[in-house]
Parts: sequence; C-alpha cells; structure tokens
Amino acid sequence: MVAMNIRCVPENNKRDYLQLLLLADEQEDMIDRYLARGTMYALDIEGETVGVCVVTDEGGRVLEIKNLAVDPAYQRRGLGRELIEFIARNAKGSYDELQVGTGDSPLTVPFYEACGFVRHHRIENFFIDNYDHPIVEAGVLLKDMVYLRRCL
Repeated sequence: MVAMNIRCVPENNKRDYLQLLLLADEQEDMIDRYLARGTMYALDIEGETVGVCVVTDEGGRVLEIKNLAVDPAYQRRGLGRELIEFIARNAKGSYDELQVGTGDSPLTVPFYEACGFVRHHRIENFFIDNYDHPIVEAGVLLKDMVYLRRCL
C-alpha cells in the first residue's frame, strides 16, 4: 500500500505548486484571481506532492473547486477523486453544495459527472473573454464555462 497524505498548504507556500496548478489552469493571472482567497490542499505520495486542489467559499453555503490538478505521471489512479472526496467530507455541515467550473471538454466534464456532479449552468464565452490565448483540451476549443454541482 502506498502512503498517501492530503494536507492544507500554508498561505505563503501556495505559489510553490504553480507548475501543478498550471496543469489545470494554464494562465497564471487567472490562477492569481483565486489563489489568495482559496484554501489549497496538496496530495502527497511517499513525501512527493503529486496533486493539488484549491477551493473557495462562494457564499450561500457553496464551496467551489477552482483548481484540481494531478501530475500526469500519477493520473488515472483515482487521486483526483480522492481529493474531491476529501474536500466533500470536510465541507459537509459547513456547505450544502460543492461546485466546479470547467471547460466543456470530453475529458473533464465526464470525470466530474463520474464523481457525482451534475450540470448546473454555464457562462457563455468565458474562455474567449478571459484568456489571452485559445484554450484547447482533447482537441476541443473551449468557449463556455460549464458549472457542475454536487450536494453535500
């Protein structure tokens, strides 16, 4: 059994994980919009940080996943789901819903749906209006931000 640990990252150390954060959000100034106000968690395996998650309180008892990233060498092993379940367990009682906004991608939307999220709403042209370059994932040009929610 591999030793896994999820821990809260201190405020002054969040930017140490920028390379991982950029896997999920490839524009640094967009990360800066939520990093300072978010709570960041790191998933360590045998002392090495291989995943991160940033969540923010959006008011109305809604907690939002702003960034969820796992090192490519460790993907498809359930670690992203482990981070989500950790967040959900710890948010229960303080929040009613966990939400995530993502591109309408054939990679990310099915992942979140498999983790119990359902489509809630979308913001048209979010990626076009907020990013300085086209964002393409799995061959799809991302335009709209799709929000998914899960009851806690």
